[in-house]
Amino acid sequence: MSGRLLRLVCTATVAAGTVLAPLPAAAVPEPQAPGQRPVAELLTDLQSLYQGAEQATETYNATEEKLKKQRAEVDRLDSELTRARLSLHDSRGAAGRLAREQYQNSTAISPYVRLLLARDPQHALDEGHVIGQLARERAETIGRLVGTEKKSDGLARAARKALDGQLTLAARQKKERDEVQQRLADVEKLLTALTPDQLTALAAFEKTDVDKAQRKLVTSGALGDDNREPSRAGDRALRYAVQQIGKPYEWGAEGPKTYDCSGLTSQAWAHAGTPIPRTSQEQWAHLPRIPLRSLRPGDLVIYFPKATHVALYLGDGKVVQAPRTGEKIQVSPIATYPILGAVRPDGRPKGARGTARSATTSR
Repeated sequence: MSGRLLRLVCTATVAAGTVLAPLPAAAVPEPQAPGQRPVAELLTDLQSLYQGAEQATETYNATEEKLKKQRAEVDRLDSELTRARLSLHDSRGAAGRLAREQYQNSTAISPYVRLLLARDPQHALDEGHVIGQLARERAETIGRLVGTEKKSDGLARAARKALDGQLTLAARQKKERDEVQQRLADVEKLLTALTPDQLTALAAFEKTDVDKAQRKLVTSGALGDDNREPSRAGDRALRYAVQQIGKPYEWGAEGPKTYDCSGLTSQAWAHAGTPIPRTSQEQWAHLPRIPLRSLRPGDLVIYFPKATHVALYLGDGKVVQAPRTGEKIQVSPIATYPILGAVRPDGRPKGARGTARSATTSR
């Protein structure tokens, strides 16, 4: 991490009350009352609930992105259908004029008879040429009318289909929103049932667990030589993320006041001029993967087997992340959660990944 960026991080974390380095592990008090659940069991349950909530959040975010695209498609088709209907109105007007002219000229002598009776055959031939040209124009008018009617009907069917898709996505989004809220309610229910001593023990136990995983990862050499400089875009993305330290986590949020995990990473890279997918699953699926030993500041670290959490690598074994409900954007050890792998938003395209494979670790 560069000196300027390190100073920026220190300033932001001090202002937000965030601690960069892990504190010494605190002693974990044992449950006092008989029948009290072990702290390790409580932590497992709580982590499972948080992970379930985050997975539901990312699913909701993915549906939200699809819904945005579907709304844009509905708007596009509506605009095109409006233009087609205006064109159809003009074509029908032209066809109506054609019909009136044909009716008004229905008693006229045919061009063939007119040619036979003409005193000036050349003039009659010229007149016939004009009549032929008018006939072709009339045929083109009818053709345009038929074509415009077909196009209008096709667009109307496509618009109805797109609207049906939008309504389906909106219903799915509501269902997924309800699932997120239910999972978060389960988290709150568990936390409110704990005593202050249990909450203290829970926090200490979780920190001890993270410290242990961090030491194991760092001493294993999996991070390689951790002195790499960020790319220009990576530096901009990381600076943006650091400036958000201290802002609250909120599921489904993309800033500027609150963020969820992938809302932070996607906005950071968007501000760096490199738009990336909205969700952690899509970031893992579509961005170039890199081994952990090649991590440089600004890269994204993906967590959990289903890629349900993501953070920006800061350097020195740390990440900037929006952790979970009830917490704020902060600097954390890279091993805070089980690592799935890492991706580089400004790296090689997905098809050029070659043999670059993600390194994985487990807590």
